[in-house]
Amino acid sequence: MKMNNRYFVALLGSAMLLTTSCSDLDTNPSGSTMSDGQLNEVLAQDQSKLKSEVSGMYANMIECEAITQWYGSARHYDFGYASTMMMMDASGQDEPSQVSGYNWYNKPLRFVDRTANSETTYFIWNQCYKNIKAANDVLKSVDLENLSDVAKSYVGQAYAMRAFEYFTLIQLYQFSYKGHEDAAGVPIVTEKTAEAEANNPRAAVKDVYKQIMDDLNTAIDYLTDSRSAKSEINRQVAYGLRARVNLVMQNWSDAAADAQKAAEGYTPLSKDAAAAPGFNDVSASNWIWGNIVDESNDIVQSGILNFPSMMCSFTGNGYSPTYACRMINSKLWKEIPSTDVRKGWWIDENLNSPIVNPKYVVHQEDEDEDGNVVKYLAVYNQTGDEVADITEPYTNVKFGAYKNQYGNELNACDIPLMRVEEMILIQAEATAMGGNVEEGKRILENFVRTYRDPSYTCNATTAEGVQDAVWFQRRVELWGEGFSFTDLLRLKKPLDRTGANYEVSVRFNLPAESPIFLYLIPEDEENHNEALVGNNNPVVAVPKAQ
Repeated sequence: MKMNNRYFVALLGSAMLLTTSCSDLDTNPSGSTMSDGQLNEVLAQDQSKLKSEVSGMYANMIECEAITQWYGSARHYDFGYASTMMMMDASGQDEPSQVSGYNWYNKPLRFVDRTANSETTYFIWNQCYKNIKAANDVLKSVDLENLSDVAKSYVGQAYAMRAFEYFTLIQLYQFSYKGHEDAAGVPIVTEKTAEAEANNPRAAVKDVYKQIMDDLNTAIDYLTDSRSAKSEINRQVAYGLRARVNLVMQNWSDAAADAQKAAEGYTPLSKDAAAAPGFNDVSASNWIWGNIVDESNDIVQSGILNFPSMMCSFTGNGYSPTYACRMINSKLWKEIPSTDVRKGWWIDENLNSPIVNPKYVVHQEDEDEDGNVVKYLAVYNQTGDEVADITEPYTNVKFGAYKNQYGNELNACDIPLMRVEEMILIQAEATAMGGNVEEGKRILENFVRTYRDPSYTCNATTAEGVQDAVWFQRRVELWGEGFSFTDLLRLKKPLDRTGANYEVSVRFNLPAESPIFLYLIPEDEENHNEALVGNNNPVVAVPKAQ
């Protein structure tokens, strides 16, 4: 059995100290090398220089080793927002993985990271507020009454990015909007917040959502549909973000309308295209927004501190699949009809999938240290070298290696942040929940029949039934893209890992809105913000496996 150790020997010692970070809300974006005073003066003189500051926001989303200085060593999950996506999915019920030291997401998987001194909560908090400050730096440095068209675009992107980051925070540090409007959320810091006021308390959930909606409304006013690359936020991306927020707030008609606007001009992945590993190229017709990852980016040059290293089962250089694979919940997989092309996004009990190219995978057998026969799927690269082993049934083969080359050692895959399929599913759910059940069903059936399963029928007769049908489709379609855990919170569903392929120690069955679901505000933040002392989320015992 091939264990790709040579890369780990070389790369575990190659961590780069690239950036600095601090523990309060006044975190500097990696795209800026100027002090606030210098920045304001330059931007006041030349609004075109806003571009470099806005580019810094997107650079933050794929930053490598943002918390190395704080922690004292490299954490191999430290590669930007894609890692936050993985932390959220690990916390849910749809993505089993090994409970081992090689699994950098074993802490959210086990719910042992819901403490104030958790490195996970520090990573998420630092990432979000760092970009909030980046957006604030742009907004406080311009005269909103005297903007060129180009400057309006940059300002709109800053408003939308700030909304995106606050939306990420509020979903993880407090329960969903409905029923928790007055609960403590997260501190709000804007471009108008004076330095003396930055140490402010947790704003109510309703106030955080108001800030998010105000920012998105303003962003949509400033933005147009044009942009230079899909990594940038344009008006359609802002509509998509607002559709997500409206869905959480249960503003059904607005959610459906925004989703429809976001989807205009984009086409879902065809059945034929879905019958192969992919989801790695922002140029695809179904991607509305994504992180563009260049071969020269630090997360790529790091070798294994990146999304493909952790998620792609065909990379020639990573933790996945040999050391820490990502699987689908076996109960969920068994509910996917055989006529649905997406069933092949994961290998079956016999390690087979119709979407895998047999030229690069071979069934093998070996003996473990106890003499037991171990069956595995050997993965080969373009030159015939064995680079990885897939040993676990239900391992994902959804995400292809860079350039869709099996065994590619270069992990420069783009990161999906918003796809048209998500918008269609939002439109279906929101339409049904808004009172038009039949139209919601029609939208759902049309999408699934046309692009995924020609035999599909939605048998629901109520709005809630359609909502559950959409939830199932979201669990399958958006698997591995960071939505599964927040969907549980939004829909107030229990978390049930029993009867599936989760390891015994993490086989939890927890009621909806269990306190352990919420992250705690980082201890470092409490130390820098007196207004937060005594108002953190409660410390809850780690759940017991069932």
